[in-house]
Amino acid sequence: MDSEDDARDSADEDFYSGGEAGLALSDDGDADYDFADRDSDDSDDLISHRQQQNYSVLSETDIKQHQADDMNRVSTVLSISKSEACALLRSYNWSVSKVHDEWFVDEARVRTAVGLPEKQNEMPNERELTCGICFESCPRESMGAASCGHPFCGVCWRGYIGTAINDGPGCLMLRCPDPSCSAAVGQDMVDLFASEEDKGKYERYLCRSYIEDNRKTKWCPAPGCEYAVEFVVGSGSYDVSCGCSYGFCWNCTEEAHRPVDCSTVSKWILKNSAESENMNWILANSKPCPKCKRPIEKNQGCMHITCTPPCKFEFCWLCLGPWSDHGERTGGFYACNRYEAARQEGAFDDSERRREMAKNSLERYTHYYERWAANQSSRQKALGDLQSLQNDKLEKLSDIQSQPESQLKFIIEAWLQIVECRRVLKWTYAYGYYLPDHEHAKRQFFEYVQGEAESGLERLHQCAEKELQIYLDADCPSKDFNDFRTKLAGLTSVTRNYFENLVRALESGLNDVGAHSGQGACSKAVSSNSKNLGGKSKSSKNKAPGGASKSGSSTRGMDDGNIWACDQCTFANPRSARSCQVCDHQQHR
Repeated sequence: MDSEDDARDSADEDFYSGGEAGLALSDDGDADYDFADRDSDDSDDLISHRQQQNYSVLSETDIKQHQADDMNRVSTVLSISKSEACALLRSYNWSVSKVHDEWFVDEARVRTAVGLPEKQNEMPNERELTCGICFESCPRESMGAASCGHPFCGVCWRGYIGTAINDGPGCLMLRCPDPSCSAAVGQDMVDLFASEEDKGKYERYLCRSYIEDNRKTKWCPAPGCEYAVEFVVGSGSYDVSCGCSYGFCWNCTEEAHRPVDCSTVSKWILKNSAESENMNWILANSKPCPKCKRPIEKNQGCMHITCTPPCKFEFCWLCLGPWSDHGERTGGFYACNRYEAARQEGAFDDSERRREMAKNSLERYTHYYERWAANQSSRQKALGDLQSLQNDKLEKLSDIQSQPESQLKFIIEAWLQIVECRRVLKWTYAYGYYLPDHEHAKRQFFEYVQGEAESGLERLHQCAEKELQIYLDADCPSKDFNDFRTKLAGLTSVTRNYFENLVRALESGLNDVGAHSGQGACSKAVSSNSKNLGGKSKSSKNKAPGGASKSGSSTRGMDDGNIWACDQCTFANPRSARSCQVCDHQQHR
C-alpha cells in the first residue's frame, strides 16, 4: 500500500511540477495529461461555450413584471384596455407576436373569438335596472356590466365570479352571465366585484397561466420550488439550472441528463420501474413448481425441494421430476443422473436457453444500473458535503489558514464541478446500456473514455475530500496550502474541460469512431478521438481496450511506405491521402 501511495503522490508531483496551470510538459513541450487539451482555440471555445446561457430564472415578482410588460405592449400597439389585452394574450398563449399577427390579419374575427365587442356598450341610462339573474330592481350605481352592457347587480356578480374562481383556472376565460352573450369578463370586473380572497386566487391563476400556457416558460419541477424558467427555444442544450440549485432538462422536465437524449432517459426510467425486470429476475433465478407452477428460488441446500403449503409437492430441482423417483440410484441429494442424461439428449435446451438469456440480460442491466445508482449516491453525498462546506467548514478553514473566504472560492468551485461530473458520469451508464452491441468500435472507445473520465473525477474528488481534510484538521496555517490551491484548481480545470469534451463527443454519437471499422480502425479512432477529448496522453503507462494505445504512439510507428501519421491527431492515413481523413490536417512532405 505504501508503494502505491508513493507512486500516486509521485504522479501528482509530476503532473503539477511545471507550467502556469500546473501541467507537466513532455519532451516536445506539449501538455502530457489525459484530461486537458491545451490548444488555445479549443480553450477559447470551451470558455465561450460555458458562458452561453440560453435561459433565465424567474421569481414570482419577475413573472408578474413580464406579464405586465406584455399586456402594456399589446395595449399600446392595439389601442385597447389592459383588461382586453390580458384576454387576448390568454387566448393566444401569451404570445405577443401571435396576437399582433392575428389581430392585423382579421381584427373582427379575433374580437368575436375572444369576446371583445368592437364598441363598448353602456348600461341603460335609467335610475333603476332589473338584474338579469335575480330579477330584482336595483339602483343603477349598484349594477355592473361587462363590455356588452348586460346589467347585473353587485351581489349576483360577486356570486357568479366567486363561484367561477372556486371552480378553478377556467375563471380566466369567464364570459357574460347572459346565456346569449359571449362577451369576456376581464380582470377589471374581478377587481370591481370579487372578494379579497377571490382576487388573490384569480391573480395566482393568472400568474400560473402565464407560465403554463406560454411555450417559452416552465415551472421548475423540484418539489416546493416556486421559480419558473424562461428558455430561448432552439438555442442549444436543454439543461437548465434553477435558482433553487436543481438542474433539469427543459424538454422533458426530468433531471438534467446530458449527454443522454430525452428518449433514452425515458426508456431508462421506465426500465428501472418496469415489472419486466422483476420477471427477468424470476426467470433467471427461479424455477416453477411442477405441480402448482409457483416460482421457487433455490439459494442453498440440496436438490430436494418441497413447495410451500398448501402444495407441498416434493421434487428434484434439476430435472423437476417427483422426488419419489430419486435417491442414491439417481445421484443422491446433490446430483441428478436423470437431468444429465436428459440434457445430453436436448430435453432441457429451450428452458435452459431462455433462463440463460434472461440471466445474461439481467446481469447486463444490473451492471449498468448499479454504477448509475452508485454515481447518483456519490452525487448526493457530494451535495451534502458542499452544503456542509458552505455552512461552516469554509469559515473554519479561513480561520485556520488565515485567509479570507473570498480566497477559498476555488474549493467551492471544485465541489460544484464534482457534483456536475457525477451527474454526467451517472448518465453515461444509461448511454452505454443502449449503445448497440454490433457497434464494437464505438463501444470500445466509449468504455475507454468513460473509464478515463471516472479515473480523473476520482482524483479530483479525493483531492477535494481527503486532502482538504488535512488542512481542516491543522492547528496553524500550513506552508503548502498554496500548493494545494494550485493542485485543486488545476484538477478542477482539466476535469471540467475533459467532461465538456466528453459530453459533446457522446452527444454527436461518436461519429468519428463510426467512420471506421474493424479492430485496427478502432485503435486509430481511440488515438484520434482521445486527443479531441483530452489531448496527449501517457502511452507508456496505460492501454485502451483491445490493445489500443492511449496516445498516438501506436500509429507513429506505422509510418512506413504505405502509411503516414498525422502530426495533429496521429491518425494513420494511407500514403495516397494529401490530408488527414479525420482532422483534415495537411500532410507535411
